[in-house]
Amino acid sequence: MKFTKMHGCGNDYIFFDPIKLSDRHKGIGGDGIVLILPSEVADARMLMYNADGTEGSMCGNAIRCVAKYLGKDDVRIETKSGIKHITRSGETFRVDMGAPKFLDGGIISMGNPHKVIFCDDVDKAELGAHLGNDVNTEFVQVVDWNYLKMRVWERGSGETLACGTGACASAVAAVVAGYCDRNVDIIVELSGGTLVINYTDETVYMTGGCNCVFNGRYNENQ
Repeated sequence: MKFTKMHGCGNDYIFFDPIKLSDRHKGIGGDGIVLILPSEVADARMLMYNADGTEGSMCGNAIRCVAKYLGKDDVRIETKSGIKHITRSGETFRVDMGAPKFLDGGIISMGNPHKVIFCDDVDKAELGAHLGNDVNTEFVQVVDWNYLKMRVWERGSGETLACGTGACASAVAAVVAGYCDRNVDIIVELSGGTLVINYTDETVYMTGGCNCVFNGRYNENQ
């Protein structure tokens, strides 16, 4: 991996460019960068940066991957939106995402702010830069009782194949709107896979898998 060592008056740091690494044509390619760091209050601390370099407070899909990387069946991970408890059963990870926060304008926060829009057909929803980067936007189709289909426009990354916090926010919004039940498993079908969300009286649980694609070293030729 290319990095640069610099210092100011002897105060030295190691620098690398997450925007370049996330580039799908000239870098490794990804929706962002995740750093796994030591924590004084949990098993590890997760920092997450979007493809445009902005920092995210929480990523529901990434935190399952961090839990798998750590190789523990019961793990607590510190994030900018609090400590999350993850339990593993086989290749399935269940995350206690905490209680939702209801903000102004119908925004639901699950660590990140989400605007949930219900529509008849998510495949025909127009996702694009006009949505802006103030909040994440989910387009949700009610397929059946306790079964949702969702597409997402993530601030800092654009349309992605999945969003864990967005799936949680969509399930919460569906319960509030009367489309789904509380305290039961809600299936959320995403472009890249399926998550199971359970909105209880105390918290929101997210359950899903994760996969390791490859390992490697990044070398950039000048």
